[in-house]
Amino acid sequence: MTTASTPALFAPLTLGPLTLPNRMVMAPMTRARSSQPGNVPNAMMASYYAQRASAGLIVSEATQISPQGQGYSYTPGIHTEDQVQGWRRVTDAVHAEGGRMVLQLWHVGRMSHPSFHPDGVPVAPSALSPDAKVWVVGDDGVGRMVDCPVPRAIATAEIAGVIDDFRRAAANAMRAGFDGVEIHGANGYLIDQFLRTTSNHRTDAYGGTLDNRTRFAREVAAAVASEAGAERTGMRLAPFITQRNMNCPEIIPTMLHLAHQLDTLGLAYIHLAEADWDDAPCIPDDFRQALRNAFSGRVIVAGKYTPDRAQQILSSGIADLVAFGRPFIANPDLPARWAAGLPLAAFDPATLFGGAEQGYNDYAAAHTGAAQPAAAALA
Repeated sequence: MTTASTPALFAPLTLGPLTLPNRMVMAPMTRARSSQPGNVPNAMMASYYAQRASAGLIVSEATQISPQGQGYSYTPGIHTEDQVQGWRRVTDAVHAEGGRMVLQLWHVGRMSHPSFHPDGVPVAPSALSPDAKVWVVGDDGVGRMVDCPVPRAIATAEIAGVIDDFRRAAANAMRAGFDGVEIHGANGYLIDQFLRTTSNHRTDAYGGTLDNRTRFAREVAAAVASEAGAERTGMRLAPFITQRNMNCPEIIPTMLHLAHQLDTLGLAYIHLAEADWDDAPCIPDDFRQALRNAFSGRVIVAGKYTPDRAQQILSSGIADLVAFGRPFIANPDLPARWAAGLPLAAFDPATLFGGAEQGYNDYAAAHTGAAQPAAAALA
């Protein structure tokens, strides 16, 4: 229960079977530190996540469900035994520090590069370019943003196999010790590509009508929930993204239709990735309320939230948790810093993707001396 001495951001909350000590979620952030070859999570990653275990919940960086699902260099996978055991090292470290962590399951679809595919061509709902770039390390060992090619349209007969890849990845995630899984259905990746008329021109059972365009997402959700449990499964959605040729005029009714379907499946949460560029549109209150009406589980919001904005949206009742990305990079003890009203450290943008410990797990925690959130910190 939130009281005058316990600001909402620091109040405990249940999420399915999990009891979270606060409403602060560490958002998924690609950092490209997995060991090569094999895209295997490593001890450095275990240290990084364990340092941030005071978050109410950690959502891992996006993790490819299969070799076909990869679109960026050095991103980890969850489809080989070495990867499962690597992630087990991470979850053991997070749990040892009292944390809770879910794995974000990822298939990038057309947001990829020929170097990741034996035939040089990524798959997508339709053969339409995203007009976008991905981060790829070349033969010289240097990472660069490079253009995505035009993908091939995935055959109807292949779709069941991709859904099974999601299911198997969820099973692997639970074997690796995660507390749950989050399906990445946002930001122009494969599931999002099926949802939008701008990226899905199919005429089979996975395209055309609103119900057909949500079919892939709900079949993936059902498959994942069959392994992880619906009460331990969430999905990330991004209705207001317009980049990557994703500006779909029908996306709002599509998202609300999908939210109702996810509610029927009993998913634990929807993670709303809000547009976070400088001139991004504000999400209207009527959409937020409509989402609440369509989905009875928890709602996480993410997108350049400050403590004050987080307090406001939690107090309004239209969100249950707030995810923070960049602030967690240089501030591993972010909940304690904000609870004590301390300023935040700045991160080094040159070290965001790839590299070693510098700019990754070498950021120091502040010594606040405070064991509990300060009531006045967010007044």
